[in-house]
Amino acid sequence: MNIKDYDYDLPEELIAQTPLEKRDSSRLLVIDPADGEMQDKHFYDILDEFEAGDALVLNNTRVLPARLHGERPETHGHVELLLLKDKGDNVWECLTKPARKMKVGEKISFGDGRLMAEIVAEKADGIRWVKFSYEGIFLQVLESLGEMPLPPYIHEQLEDQERYQTVFAKEEGSAAAPTAGLHYTPELLEAIKAKGVHIVELTLHVGLGTFKPLTEENIDDERLHSEFYRLSEEAAATLREVRASGNRIIASGTTSIRTLETIGTKFNDDIQADSGWTDIFIMPGYDWKVVDAFNTNFHLPGTSLVMLVASFAGRDFVMKAYQHAIDERYRFFSFGDAMFIRRKALD
Repeated sequence: MNIKDYDYDLPEELIAQTPLEKRDSSRLLVIDPADGEMQDKHFYDILDEFEAGDALVLNNTRVLPARLHGERPETHGHVELLLLKDKGDNVWECLTKPARKMKVGEKISFGDGRLMAEIVAEKADGIRWVKFSYEGIFLQVLESLGEMPLPPYIHEQLEDQERYQTVFAKEEGSAAAPTAGLHYTPELLEAIKAKGVHIVELTLHVGLGTFKPLTEENIDDERLHSEFYRLSEEAAATLREVRASGNRIIASGTTSIRTLETIGTKFNDDIQADSGWTDIFIMPGYDWKVVDAFNTNFHLPGTSLVMLVASFAGRDFVMKAYQHAIDERYRFFSFGDAMFIRRKALD
C-alpha cells in the first residue's frame, strides 16, 4: 500500500484559521459512493440525511487546556509541556520542548510554583513521563494555567476557547477536539431528535497521534497510536435496538468510528458496553462492522484519517471528492467544512 495514494495538494489559504460565527453554517459535501453523487450543501442540511429510528453517535470527550508554559527554576529557561495521556498517580505522558534538556530528575515550575513537575522517564520523539505536584484539584489548576492545544496549522488566536469544544463535550481527557462534532448546535441536535433519531454518546479521548503523517513502517505494522474509549450499557443497548430494527448507525467523526468499529471487532460484529484502549487502523480492505454512514471533516494529506474515509467510500471516489472540495474552495481541517458519506461503497 502506497502512502502517496492518500496525499493531495492543498492551497494553504484553504486551511481554516478560525471557526465560523455559526457552527452549522459551514459547508457540507454530501457524497454517495454507491452512485458517485456529490452535492454541495450546508451543515444544517444534514438534518435531511436522517430518518426516524436512526442513531447519531457523538463523542462527548472534552479537550483539556493541555498546553503548559513553565520554567526550569535553576536556569529560568522556558519549557513547554503538552499533556497527552494520564498514566495515573499524577504522572502524565507529555510532549516536551526543548526535549533534549528534559532529563530524568529535571524540575519545572508553572504559575510561580502553583504547579510543579518532575521528569520521571524519557521516551522517544520528545515524549517524557512527568509527575505533577500541586494543591487542590488538578483539573482546576490546569484550567487556570493551561492553554487550549490548537493544531500547529492554526496560527490565529482563538478568542473563545469553547469554540474548540463541541456543544456536547463532557468527559475531560482529550489532547485535541473531535472536530467533526464542532458543527452541531443545540438547535440542530434538537431538530434531529425531533425527527425520531436516537442521540447516543460515547467517549474517546483524542490523542495527537491521530494527526501524524503515515510512514511505510506504521502502515506495515497496521497499528496506530492508542486512545482510551468507553461505551455505556445504555448506549450499547440503544445501538443494538437500532440495528435490529433495520435502521442506520450514523457516526459523527472518525473518533466515534474508531470506538464503534473497535467494539464490533472485539465482539464479533455485536455491540457491547466496553472500555479500554484502541489502536485500530482502518484502511482500505477493512471489513466494516457497525457504522452505516458518517460525517467527518476534511483531513490532512497522507494520514490514517484519509485512509479510514477511503476504506468506507473507496480511494478513487474520496480523492475525487477532495479535489472537488479544493476546486469549490471549501475550508479544510479542524475549523473547516465537512463531508457526509451516505453509505459504504459497493465491493
